[in-house]
Amino acid sequence: MECCRRATPGTPLLFLAFLLLSSRTARSEEDRDGLWDAWGPWSECSRTCGGGASYSLRRCLSNKSCEGRNIRYRTCSNVDCPPEAGDFRAQQCSAHNDVKHHGQFYEWLPVSNDPDNPCSLKCQAKGTTLVVELAPKVLDGTRCYTESLDMCISGLCQIVGCDHQLGSTMKEDNCGVCNGDGSTCRLVRGQYKSQLSATKLDDTVVAIPYGSRHIRLVLKGPDHLYLETKTLQGAKGESSLSSTGTFLVDNSSVDFQKFPDKEILRMTGPLTADFIVKIHNSGPADSTVQFIFYQPIIHRWRETDFFPCSATCGGGYQLTSAECYDLRSNRVVADQYCHYYPENIKPKPLQECNLDPCPASDGYKQIMPYDLYHPLPRWEATPWTACSSSCGGGIQSRAVSCVEEDIQGHVTSVEEWKCMYTPKMPIVQPCNIFDCPKWLAQEWSPCTVTCGQGLRYRVVLCIDHRGMHTGGCSPKTKPHIKEECIIPTPCYKPKEKLPVEAKLPWYKQAQELEEGAAVSEEPSFIPEAWSACTVTCGVGTQVRMVRCQVLLSFSQSVADLPVDECEGPKPASQRACYAGPCNGEAPEFNPEETDGLFGGLQDFDELYDWEYEGFTKCSESCGGGVQEAVVSCLNKQTREPADENLCVTSRRPPRLLKSCSLDPCPARSRVGWAWTACKDLG
Repeated sequence: MECCRRATPGTPLLFLAFLLLSSRTARSEEDRDGLWDAWGPWSECSRTCGGGASYSLRRCLSNKSCEGRNIRYRTCSNVDCPPEAGDFRAQQCSAHNDVKHHGQFYEWLPVSNDPDNPCSLKCQAKGTTLVVELAPKVLDGTRCYTESLDMCISGLCQIVGCDHQLGSTMKEDNCGVCNGDGSTCRLVRGQYKSQLSATKLDDTVVAIPYGSRHIRLVLKGPDHLYLETKTLQGAKGESSLSSTGTFLVDNSSVDFQKFPDKEILRMTGPLTADFIVKIHNSGPADSTVQFIFYQPIIHRWRETDFFPCSATCGGGYQLTSAECYDLRSNRVVADQYCHYYPENIKPKPLQECNLDPCPASDGYKQIMPYDLYHPLPRWEATPWTACSSSCGGGIQSRAVSCVEEDIQGHVTSVEEWKCMYTPKMPIVQPCNIFDCPKWLAQEWSPCTVTCGQGLRYRVVLCIDHRGMHTGGCSPKTKPHIKEECIIPTPCYKPKEKLPVEAKLPWYKQAQELEEGAAVSEEPSFIPEAWSACTVTCGVGTQVRMVRCQVLLSFSQSVADLPVDECEGPKPASQRACYAGPCNGEAPEFNPEETDGLFGGLQDFDELYDWEYEGFTKCSESCGGGVQEAVVSCLNKQTREPADENLCVTSRRPPRLLKSCSLDPCPARSRVGWAWTACKDLG
């Protein structure tokens, strides 16, 4: 075969045309139409980290002007800078520290987020209000705004998506996933109310796990927030947050603002450690903390052991297995961790495969041997039993057995030795290791009299391990709420032998009589404390929140449920209250008879008043019933019942109900009994 041919007369022209075309191969259709030369090489990146800009130039080959631009840009160095590198705009401001401005040296700080011209270098002299534009343009790659990826290029703000491409509109979701759907994290929001005292100066507000984003906490009140941290390697730290500013805590940026009556804490994230937000008692009044953040879902299903397809063509079945995987520790954990998140759906163990039709030439469909895709035996556990103790530490158990699953999905128990290739799951674990509720007695009130013998009172609350007012304390160990007191000042007249009862407003008595409800593993109505009375005298209103809640035993956290998930009557969320007589109300007694004994009208207690005296018998012995508080008109001195006409009708307390006998009824014997019809409690 010839390796070459003799050139024909037209060959040189064709060859020259070929060379001309090949020199323009780098041009686009727009380039050839506009007579542009090929794009030149990309310049060095304007930054080494944190996202910079690089440009490329081209030359117009026409004597006239060419349409289009002679420069193009792209992003580069899209890797995070080390924390010690600092802010790029701040570096540009500090470069002017050794240059005099109007004959004086200043330390310059950046002025960010200028809505009018975000790409000019505006800086503020530290410790002054002086703001100066030190350069008309910042360096290429400087962020236009602190909370955006958009960057300044040649003095203009260019849109940058989360994919780090110029002109891209892609955004990160709240979980930090570019163009994501928000399914890899969950929103956590709540409110904490301080329950601090002289003996308890610090408390935990909320624990925010590693990887969380968009954290915001607002404290209102006199107390103070501070942080404790723990890295994945176990190193612990603490930050006091003593002043306003932006701090670096375990490589996470923390923005803290301190005001006279509130504190604001922000962290963009993702957090590089577990953060525990705590509160320190700094004043006599209580504080509230509202918090919101996005918590990553750290446990996910991971498919493993893809067994061969049961057929080579024409459609077959392929068995897979899935395990729960901890993304933080990179290890396999028990399935219950993945079941905790409703978003996690376990992959199906049986999938179709090799759906392409078999070749028409032979029509043969090869069936794979059963043993090749038969899954390995595995450990399977029953749910944990209820904890043996509701507090103070108990145990719960479960049954663990070795099972085998066939191709139809039927599961059967097999000998344990077949599962010994993996460790057996534990069958016993501790639970409810927090302290049991305890009675907490507060300070005694002043004595009810100014001379002689009287009574004094105090509030006794049942406090759980979180410092919240709850139920569950033993009535036998409850400290007494009133006792006799003696004022050494002599009275003008001898008083009665019985000490005078303090005039407790009936709404306060109701608060003492009403049992606090404790959150349990069964959905139940949990009322919060009553608000203060809406008036300072006369009859007003009190309100409170009543939520349907359940205790999640796995995480020892409380979750709110829809109201229809709770059975039984919902406690009242509003009631009347009486705050004493208003100025000008006519008293129902003759003050002349009592001036000498009690020293005047202001020290005299009305003789008759309404009081709660316990509750009626429960309407049911089990399964949930109702009790009603008994209201009586009493003589305040003799403690004997009196005619109801002697008490002021407008002061009669409202009807007060509470649930009782909440334990389930024992199962009925099936011999000689017929089940009743199912009753809809919703």
